Amino acid sequence: MTSTIDSAPRRRSVLWSAEHRLTTIALLLVVTLVAFESMGVATAMPTLVADLHGTSLYSWPFTIFLISSVVATVLSGRIGDRRGPAPALLAGPALFAVGLVVAGMASGMPMFLLGRALQGFGSGLLLVSVSLLIALTFTDHERPVIYAANAAAWVLPAVIGPSVAGVVTVSVGWRWVFLGLVPLVGIGTAMLVVVVRRLPTHTPAPGGRRASVPQAIIAALGVAALTWAAQHQSLLALAYGTVGLVALAYALRTLLPVGTLTSRPGLPTVVASRALIAGAYAGMEAYLPLTMSAVHGYSPALAGLPLTITALGWSAASAVQGRYLNWSREASLRTGFWLVAAGLVGFGLVSQPWFPGWPAFVACAVGGAGMGIAMPAISVLLLRYSPEGERGFNTSAVQLADWVGSALLIGLGGVLLSAVGSVFDPSPAMALLTVALVALTTLGVRLTGRWPSKV
Repeated sequence: MTSTIDSAPRRRSVLWSAEHRLTTIALLLVVTLVAFESMGVATAMPTLVADLHGTSLYSWPFTIFLISSVVATVLSGRIGDRRGPAPALLAGPALFAVGLVVAGMASGMPMFLLGRALQGFGSGLLLVSVSLLIALTFTDHERPVIYAANAAAWVLPAVIGPSVAGVVTVSVGWRWVFLGLVPLVGIGTAMLVVVVRRLPTHTPAPGGRRASVPQAIIAALGVAALTWAAQHQSLLALAYGTVGLVALAYALRTLLPVGTLTSRPGLPTVVASRALIAGAYAGMEAYLPLTMSAVHGYSPALAGLPLTITALGWSAASAVQGRYLNWSREASLRTGFWLVAAGLVGFGLVSQPWFPGWPAFVACAVGGAGMGIAMPAISVLLLRYSPEGERGFNTSAVQLADWVGSALLIGLGGVLLSAVGSVFDPSPAMALLTVALVALTTLGVRLTGRWPSKV
């Protein structure tokens, strides 16, 4: 195996060599633009729903984005295994751009929701096809570097995206939060056309699992029902939330690798780890601003600032793991779980009124670092453990696991907030939520200590 010192010159040239330069620029541009839209839309949402007379549908732009993303993710994986990443890699940004135009030109909430559905569908296609493109373009040894660059592409949007969206909304109108990105997405898509032309002809591998699109629709509706039920708690919500949970469990049997729910060593552990670590951290992120404002009296602007620290810690740790190409990715994943668990303990302490608020910044730096180490490790291990003919299926599965884990644990926080606390006094609910989140990350530490002796 190549030593870390010997690999340094190669590491520096991986992204910007003549072979990879255009691919790197195109991927990072498209990822950055998707990140800007993701970070900025929440800032513009209060203004735009009021303008479109849709305050009663406030959560639906997020929900419909999720539904369409889940379906597109599975479809993209299916297409990728059959025809390679090229079709979805070009269709994803194009549909995302069309969604931006539709949302930006919307005259009412139905048209705006259609735009958000198109954005979600384009984003779902893109997420899987980007991973498949990385698998084709970069070797197993090189992939930590491009995953570090992808993490860095989210930093600028995370730091300035909400502020820029706020300024744009106030100065020229919320529509330009969407329309302003369209020309740049067009440039990124044009670059991807050139990248796709360089790809070798795809030959489908024999056999392999194929995800069912109808099952994906069932899963998406199940996630939507659970999310909506958590946000609108009532006996009726409990009923359709239960139906959604049953439907989701039924669909996941065919959408995830066999053994995922029992974390069988190998690929199933990789997919289960994504659900555990992404869901646990999303559960914390969703309620940290509320905790900072309700418990410690932080202003709305300062209450969300620890999440910026998360983005910085995430990117920094991801950059570090990208510099050490010979690190064991299995050990990196386990280390990531430990760091996230430590960050979640910090969140639990900060959620209590007898503890100061400033350690939240430390907790987010530690937890963000854990995510920055764990998420690239998951991506590398997923491709390493996936047969070539099932990379699309497995990539869509790991993304689906991320969304389902996040939806369930954010929903759990909402249920606890309604049952044992309130938005004015979230401390009891957050204490219970922290216990659940730390338990899940501790379970992740245990599961990631078991791996097959051979890949």
